[in-house]
This record gives sequence, C-alpha cells and structure tokens, in this order.
Amino acid sequence: MKNYKFINTVTGWLVFIVAAVVYLMTIEPTTSFWDCGEFITTSYKLEVGHPPGAPFFMILGRFFTLFADSSNAAMMINALSALASAFTILFLYWTITHLAQKLVDAENEFSMGQAIGIIGSGVVGALAYAFSDTFWFSAVEGEVYASSSLITAIVFWAILKWENVADQPQANRWIILIAYLMGISIGVHLLNLLAIPAIVFVYYFKKYKATRNGIIASLAISLVILGVIMYGIIPGVITIATWFELMFVNGIGLPFNTGTIIYAVLLIGLIVYGIHYTIKKNLVLWNTVLVAFTVILIGYSSFAMIVIRSSANTPMDQNSPDDVFSMLGYLNREQYGDRPLITGQYYNTPLNPQNPYVDTKPYYIQKDGKYVISDIRQKPQYDSRFTTFFPRMYSSQAQHVQDYKSWAGIEGKTVQITNRQGESETIKLPTFGENLRFFVRYQVVHMYLRYFMWNFAGRQNDIQGHGDIVNGNWLSGIDFIDSIRLGDQTNLPAKYANNKARNTYFFLPLLLGLIGVFFHYQRNKKDMWVVSLLFLMTGLAIVVYLNQYPHQPRERDYAYAGSFYAFAIWIGLGVIALSETLKKWMPETVSAIAVSAISLVLVPGVMGSENWDDHDRSGRYTARDFGANYLNSCEENGIIFTNGDNDTFPLWYNQEVEGVRTDLRVCNLSYLQTDWYIDQMRRKAYESEPLPITFTEDQYVQGNRDVVYLMNDPRIKGAVELKKALDFVKDDNPKTKLSQADNASYIPSKRLFLKVDKEAVIKNGVVPESEYDLIEDTIFFNFENKNYITKDELMVLDMIANSEWKRPIYYAITVGRDKYLGLQDYFRLDGLAYRFTPVKSKQDGIYFGRVNTDKMYEHMMKDFKWGNMNDPDVYIDENNQRMMMNIRNNFNRLAESLIEENKTDSAINVLNRSMELIPSKIVPYNYFSLKLAENYMAAGELGKGQEVMRDIFNSYKEEMDYYLSLDYKYLVSVDEEVQRLMYFMREMAVTASKYKLDDFSKEISDSFNSYYQSYTTLN
Repeated sequence: MKNYKFINTVTGWLVFIVAAVVYLMTIEPTTSFWDCGEFITTSYKLEVGHPPGAPFFMILGRFFTLFADSSNAAMMINALSALASAFTILFLYWTITHLAQKLVDAENEFSMGQAIGIIGSGVVGALAYAFSDTFWFSAVEGEVYASSSLITAIVFWAILKWENVADQPQANRWIILIAYLMGISIGVHLLNLLAIPAIVFVYYFKKYKATRNGIIASLAISLVILGVIMYGIIPGVITIATWFELMFVNGIGLPFNTGTIIYAVLLIGLIVYGIHYTIKKNLVLWNTVLVAFTVILIGYSSFAMIVIRSSANTPMDQNSPDDVFSMLGYLNREQYGDRPLITGQYYNTPLNPQNPYVDTKPYYIQKDGKYVISDIRQKPQYDSRFTTFFPRMYSSQAQHVQDYKSWAGIEGKTVQITNRQGESETIKLPTFGENLRFFVRYQVVHMYLRYFMWNFAGRQNDIQGHGDIVNGNWLSGIDFIDSIRLGDQTNLPAKYANNKARNTYFFLPLLLGLIGVFFHYQRNKKDMWVVSLLFLMTGLAIVVYLNQYPHQPRERDYAYAGSFYAFAIWIGLGVIALSETLKKWMPETVSAIAVSAISLVLVPGVMGSENWDDHDRSGRYTARDFGANYLNSCEENGIIFTNGDNDTFPLWYNQEVEGVRTDLRVCNLSYLQTDWYIDQMRRKAYESEPLPITFTEDQYVQGNRDVVYLMNDPRIKGAVELKKALDFVKDDNPKTKLSQADNASYIPSKRLFLKVDKEAVIKNGVVPESEYDLIEDTIFFNFENKNYITKDELMVLDMIANSEWKRPIYYAITVGRDKYLGLQDYFRLDGLAYRFTPVKSKQDGIYFGRVNTDKMYEHMMKDFKWGNMNDPDVYIDENNQRMMMNIRNNFNRLAESLIEENKTDSAINVLNRSMELIPSKIVPYNYFSLKLAENYMAAGELGKGQEVMRDIFNSYKEEMDYYLSLDYKYLVSVDEEVQRLMYFMREMAVTASKYKLDDFSKEISDSFNSYYQSYTTLN
C-alpha cells in the first residue's frame, strides 16, 4: 500500500483529535481536590510547591495561563493536562503501529489488508488507553501525571524511531533527544526514568546479537543508568555544590552562594572541555555519553526556577529551598521520612539497646555569614537480630499494625528481647513467610492488580476499598466470576448499584491484550521483552519501590499508569493477531476490517461508554466553591487553621489564583511544625499581617523546641499563666531545661490559664456586647493526658497568648480534635469554621461548642456557593461526597440550634435547603443523617421527619439484607459496617418512640431483632 505512511500519520492525528475533544469536553472547569489546587497555584504565580517540586510543569502551566484571566487559569492548566494526554495517545498510536508492522509478513510493502490491520491495531490500542479509568482521570485535572505520561510516550516512541535509522549517520541524535527528555522529566515526575531499561534493550537488540550473558549485562547496565540518574545526578550534582559552598563560605569566608557559583562555572567548563576533547579525539561513545549527560543537566536545570522563586519569598514557598542545602533536602523529600527496601525492621522490631539512634545528615542554616548546624537528623537503629531481608511490614502506627495482621494473617514467632531498660521481654515477630504474604496480598494484588483490573476488566465503584468486598474492587460484569470473588453482586444496595463508577468491560480489553501478548511473543520475542520491561518497571517495580503501608489516604492507581500504557500496546497488537489469524479463513482485507471494527466497538467503545459518566467533570465547581466557603466563614484579617490537603489546597487556590479573601491567613498545622513555615507565617502576605508569633527564629529553628515536654512540678500549686509558661520555654537558661533529656525545653505544669480581657473581646467584636456576661474570666488549658506538645501546638499557644483578641482565630471543621488543644468547648461554629471565643459551652453528644445562628444562617442559606453539587448530571465522587456529608452535618447543626432558639420556621428552611442541596440520590444517607429526620420532627414537621426516617430505615434494611445474604467468608470483611448499622437502627427506634411513632418504632425494633438474631447465628 503506497500511501500507508501518509494514512498512518493522518490516522494518528485523527486519534489525537478524538482524545483531545473527549478530554476537553470532560475537564473540570476549575480546581480539583488533592494536589491540583497546589499545582495550579504554583503554576499561575510560579510559587514553590511540595517536594520534590515540578518546575517544568510549572513553566508549562504558566504559559497556558497567559491565555486566560485568573478565573479561568485553572481551566487552562486542566486543558494542559487534556492536551498532554491527547498527545500521549498520538504517540501511543504511532508506537503500536511501529510494533505491529514487524508482526506482519510483508515483502516490499504492506498489502491493503495488512495496512488496515496495522492501523486498526493502533486505533484500538490507543483509544483503549485513552478511555481507560486511570489515564482518563489524570487527563481532566491540573496534575503532573498527564504531562509525565506524555514524556514517557515520546521517549518510548523516540527509541523506536532510532531503531529505524540506527545504522545511519547521526542516528545518535535520537539518543540525545531521549536524554534531554529524561532531564526535562525530572522537573515533572520521576516515573519517566523507569522507561530506561526498555530503552537499553531496544539499543542492545539492534546493535548486538542477543545472548544470555548479553541480556543479563544489558539489564545490569540499564539499572546502573537508572541508579546513576536517580541517586547520582539528581542529588549528586547538588551534593557536590554543598561541598563547594561549605569550603568557600565557611572555610574561606566568602559570601553566601559563592561556592555554588564557582562550582557551576567549573562544571560547565569541564563539560565544554570534555565535549571538545572527545570530538577532537573522535571518541564517539564517550562524546555521546558526555553530550547525553549535558542535555540531562540542561533539562534538570528547570529546578533553578525553584531556587529563584524561593529566594523571592513567594507566599507559598514550601521548604524554602533557597540555598543548596535546603534544595538538597527538598529534592530528597526528607520531610516525608524514609522506608526500608532491601533490609530493615518489622513493625515491632526493637531498637538496638546499645545504640538506638545514630546521627545522619546535619541541618544547616545561615547565621552570621556562615552555615551553622542547627540540628543533626537521627535515624533509628534496629536490633539486627530481628530485622529481615525485603521488609514489607515496617510501620509501627497502630492502624497499620492492625492492618498488617489482617492482611497477612499473622501468627508470628515468639522471641526474647532485651529492652532499653535491660529487662527481658517477649514479643511476636512476623515470619518471613507472613512478610511475603502481605507483599503479595496487599501490595501486589490489592495495590496493583486491583488497579490493573479496574482498567481492563471493570470497576466495582469509586468508594475507596481497604479489603472489604463491597468497596473499590475490580468487576468484570460476568456474574459467575464476580460472585466467586465478591459474593452475590446482583442484589446490591442502591448506593452501590447506582454508583456512576460501577463499570464493566466483560474482560474484553484484558482478553484482547492477552492475545496481543502471546502473539507478540510468537512473532517478535525481542520487542515483546522490551514492552514487558516497560510493563514491569512501571508496574511491579514501583510496587516494590513504594513499599506502601495499608490504609493509604487515597487510591494510588495513578502511580502505575505507565504499566497500563504498556498493556494498551498489547491490546492494539491483539487486533493484528486476530486479523492475521482470521485471514486463513477469509479474505485478508475483510478480516482486517471486521476485526478492527468489532474490536473498536467492543473494547474502546465499551470502555468509553462505561467510563464517561464517572470521568465527566464538566460543570463541577465543588473544590473551588468549598474552598471559598471556608474563607468566607471567617471575619476580616482572621487566621484559619487547616490540616489536610483538601482543607488547605482549595483555600490556597482561591487566595492565590482568584484573589478571594487575601486578608485571611491560611495556616496549615502539619507545616507549622517546621521552621521554614513559621518563618513564612511571621511575614506579611497580601493584606494579611504577620501572625502573632513571638518566638524568634533562633528559638524555633529545627532542632530547637521541636518537642516541649509537660511536667507537673510539685513545687507549683495550681495552673500556670500561659504567657509565663511560654516565657519559660523561650528562656535559654540551662535551669529551664531538662538535663536528662538532652536539655530539652519543658513546661513545669500540665495546667495553664489565660486571663481574658473582656473589654478587648467586646471591642474587637469577638462576641456581641449582649454576651458580655457569658465571657469567661479565665480560659484553662488542661494537658493532663499529654506528656509533651509539638512545635505546631506551641506556636498556636503563642498566637492565642499574644493575639489579644485582635485576630479572629478559626479551625476548619475538617481539622481533627487532636489538634484542638482541648479548646473545643470555646468554639463557635460560624460556617465551615469554628471560631475560638472566650465563651464556654457544654459538650452535646457528637457536637461541641455552640452555633452563631444568625451568621451561619446567612452563610449557609445565602452567601455560600455549592459548586453544582446537587445537579444530577454532575459527577460527585467519593471525595466530594465526604465533603458534602460534612456540609449536611453543618445544616443539621444549624437547624438544631435554631430549634433550641425557637426559630422553627428558619430551622425548617435550613433542613429543606439541605435536602435540596444534598439529595440522598447523590449522597446516600449515612449514620448521622438520622439527625435530619429528628430535627424535622423537633421543628414540628412530623410528616417530613418520618418520611426521611423511613428512607433511612429502608436504606439500612437494604444494606442489612444484602450483607446477611452473603456467605460468612464475605461477611467478615463488612462486619464493622453491619454492627454500625444495627447500632444506629436501634437508635432510630428510640427516636421514633420519642416522637410517639409507636408503630414505626415497633417496625424498626422488629427488624433490628430479626437482623440481630440472623447476625448472631452467622457468627
């Protein structure tokens, strides 16, 4: 077929257009939850995000935002992801057709049937990946994974282009291009580096005759190259810069950054000399190596953006990497800790009793013209007798330990240890077999194969699963197979059956891919092993490297997108396999057309149809609007404490990109444990004045007051005044330190108090003048249940002590109680934030604090925007549902308070608004929804209350009927859910009885008794 090359090119661009249109139609029009708000912010204003940064993505994102105003900046960065994903599909198409060409027996040129088969394989494979669950998810939000996938696709395509011209002059320019793209990829995401082994094998198979020893050597070389880039070039270039910096600044006394500049000049000079020398001596191999190293550094140089912008003290400046020392820690992600990979501890391996901790890296700060060590990081040393090879169960957090035991079925082996006090102790260590069982069951099957099957078999729902049989599993759509794995899937409760993410492909993509694997192996073993390396390195190798603990905060399928990319190649090759096979029984052209058309409909067609409704984010503004609602809950010049990604990043996005409430200061308590973040909080940002932190930099720099111990000094009677306690902590006098704890700071009392200036409270509008008599004279802090406070808690106490009630202080409603410092009785709910006030209220069941009904009514009913969350055509995923459940609880809380104030009409309006905004069809009722029914009845709307309660009761019954129909082996995974449902069913009966709904109460009680009897029988 003479026009094959032209048709192949045009078809590739048509596939690109299809993917681009689909993605642009389904992008989220503004920011999304998780890291998207941060990435959009860092791109829009070139600020510094979390380690290890993504500077090249920032530059690309900034370029895209130049074509829109601030209100559309997020959409433009989302469009960047959409277009990057569409280009990924383009290069995937060309990759598949390149590999497919080698699988047909063509003499001089392809016949019509062969050309159709090859092009059909490219279209089917590329669109299957385009409509796959994981890739489509990343394609419609402002995250780095779409751009990362594009670089991987270009790199893999480029080595195949090199293969075509490998024996021609200047063919190595493709190798140099690949090296440059690898350097650029460091500034996007490191996942792209895992394509290196596949690239090395393409080179080996083209240049050398394949032998066993040659294959082993190639694999070793590829791993060395990968290691050199990941552990040599990326941190090594900066590490050497730190040596020069120390030598020239501390050693010679020159200004800061002198050593770094001299090092950069020397490095550039050596590279230029080396390239010139290798050209002069005709050292082709070494010239290629040196040029490749050079272009990697050029690509890597995007990280200069991080240092430059950090030096400008941008409002978001995570880790403040403005010198080579902080930059090294930033690149090494030191704030996230470490995990063992080759050897290490189990979750209960004891520390070495003789040497429990060893010093590792010093922490340098700039002081008096030199670099000074303020802290030396310590690493725990475990008793080597009780460590293991290939440790998989290493986290000692209680939740993780419980999950380890569940996943691995740990019985353990009993060993005798000597603790640090020299006493003998008996513990049960896991066996190595149990260690491997956890690796296979959780890390391989649950955290990789489950995601793999999501993409090529189907998905149960979008509710995050932790091993139970109703949430987050893969689903084939074939009842017999699914029932073997998960029990009966035909009688599911509505909240599972109606989940938009319930997608089934009937194994069709998986089967077509497996056909492609076997055909590829049969026709071209070398290429098959190359694709297999890409598949394994971006799949199981990541599983081993990440070494994930159980109960991850979110699903992690995006980490394995490269592996799914490789399998999509085989899906495409499955088309050519069927076409080549069927031509034995029918005309070649007919078989190619039939197979391509049928495969197109049954694989990408089915995947696109099934996945559309749960990947279409158009019309969803929830993350943006919820973030703005948090901010608008606060008074002018306030401080709002947050803790997690989803109650921080949307707020940052609103302030930094759309300019919403820049008078407020969003203060993340997780970051407030670091010196660099405290520095930033002590600076003015936009209209927000510095936070009232009185500790000086020397007093909170890392290594100083990271932990402040709490002790009850018997000489002190009663509570200690808060400011005096803080002054005691600030004092550097050795008498104020604990000599037995390395001179650590401490507070000599676990009870502190703060005298309240009532006049200042009224003057600053903390509470209205009518509440003057409710103001406490003294606020007490009771830390009897704590032995220490952390640096973030110390800073919060300092702010409270020195704010003098001038700065409103808030906690986002999503911040956990463990961060409240026991002050929840002094909270007042003003919207989506609790304000700290000097008015005390009593605990009331699941609630605490009190409600500012006037202000909250104004916010919840009039001011706040809700992001189209009640539109049935807008996809609301589990993460959004969780947020909406919090909002539903807020409506309930407001209604209950209005009822207490005898404002029943307003309460009913609030409840009606809640029902309108958060209908049960979109956000199913949960355990706390009973409050909704109870409040209706308390407000006098018995009919509506009973109707809501009936809906909740029916949903409980539906779930209980399903759970108790399962075999016991399936029931155990949802046992906690069953017990919780029965508890709330009993509570519902009590509520119905309270409001004289005797018949209904009896119906509920009878159902409860029946379920309880069935449950106890099964157990």
